[in-house]
Amino acid sequence: MTSTATGWRLGIRHVTEVAYTGSARSSFNEVRMAPLTLPTQTALESRVEISPPAHAWTYWDYWGTQVVAVDIPEPHERLRLTARATVETSPAPPLPAAPSWEVLRDTAARGPESEYSAATELTRVDEAVAAEARRLAGGLGPHEAAAAIAAWVHGQVAYVPGSTGVGTGAQQAYDQREGVCQDIAQLTVAMLRSAGLPARYVSGYFHPVPEAEPGETVAGQSHAWVEYRAGAWVALDPTNMVEVGVRHVVVGRGRDYADVPPFKGVYQGPPGEPPRVVVELTRLA
Repeated sequence: MTSTATGWRLGIRHVTEVAYTGSARSSFNEVRMAPLTLPTQTALESRVEISPPAHAWTYWDYWGTQVVAVDIPEPHERLRLTARATVETSPAPPLPAAPSWEVLRDTAARGPESEYSAATELTRVDEAVAAEARRLAGGLGPHEAAAAIAAWVHGQVAYVPGSTGVGTGAQQAYDQREGVCQDIAQLTVAMLRSAGLPARYVSGYFHPVPEAEPGETVAGQSHAWVEYRAGAWVALDPTNMVEVGVRHVVVGRGRDYADVPPFKGVYQGPPGEPPRVVVELTRLA
């Protein structure tokens, strides 16, 4: 595990471009790329630039994520969205004191975290995987159990870019033993829930260079990790197995990827090409 003693200031540029094979008559899109302000991070600025010019408005969805809705009623052959943000991040907080397993399971079943305790379509796993989660947690405290599950998933599912799609579920990723960060996060969420820990999927960004110098820009991508509830929400990054701290930027949280996709939309017109995405991260200070 790596850690950083002081906070960072990060600049984020996230470009999504969709090209159609002809002219789309209209389109409606949702963008979830605005970093949140939290005890561990402060969003200093955030904006989305849209081409062609479009009607846009902002709202907060049910899960507490800021959404920019983009409506283009006129014909257009491509759509380009550029999200820019500046964020100050903090080191990871100390682990909270964890309640007993009995209290956690009771809260998971009946408390405010119950929505993060039930399986969803993307976090459903078979009994063998659920039993493995319970075996890993056996005899351990909640924090130790969560760490053991994250490490197990990290060792079981290889990170292979392009090996899965946005509709891939946790069980499929486990069966094929490869996936991307969203698959690794969703499988970890599924197993944490199976062990009795409320868990949620986190969408955001991750700076890949721990020793980055101020002013250095690197290629990045949207990232996903997890948070589990044990006295407070605690973050884990099972894809990288590094401490969630100054290099992570939270955009949204939900039950799974479907609650917090960075971009989704519908349109009228001919088939479109897969979106082209470019993410650049700059350590500013």
